[in-house]
Amino acid sequence: MRRLIVTQNITLDGSIEMIGDWFDPSAQDADLTEEMRRQDEGVDALLLGRQTFEDFRGYWPAQVGTDTTGVADYLDRVQKYVVSSTLVDPGWSPTTVLGGAPRTSVRDLKETEGGDVVVTGSIRLTHALLAAGLVDELRLFVYPVVQGRGRRLFPDGVERRLELLETRAFGGGVALLRYA
Repeated sequence: MRRLIVTQNITLDGSIEMIGDWFDPSAQDADLTEEMRRQDEGVDALLLGRQTFEDFRGYWPAQVGTDTTGVADYLDRVQKYVVSSTLVDPGWSPTTVLGGAPRTSVRDLKETEGGDVVVTGSIRLTHALLAAGLVDELRLFVYPVVQGRGRRLFPDGVERRLELLETRAFGGGVALLRYA
């Protein structure tokens, strides 16, 4: 069975919604970029909600060949799964559209053979997966920014105890927190 890992960039005050300019994927220090590449090694599937998929599709394919982080090349080759009831033609290969209830389609995906499945961005999808108990691990890249607003990783009313797996600090003040 595959593991489902949620990877999020998050502000110190808990916002994962990028309202301001606190996150720039091309402006990461070398150690942070290396860690992201290391994490991608065990991943062979990227799971996204429709909006995040469309945002990625509109940006990353144009970066292939010029992106120094390796994200564009990774996204161009990784198997992408999009949870959507409205998307018909994803227009970015390799991509599979998962229709129906996310709880069922993602549970079925986890039961297939393969490496880890990673979700990033996709706030509504992440909330649904957390509520359904389908998430095996959280990888939070905490940025030293207080945004003061925005949607959070856990919506109001959610209570949960997590097991800390790892902490690591990077230049620029970013910290990685991994939880089971």
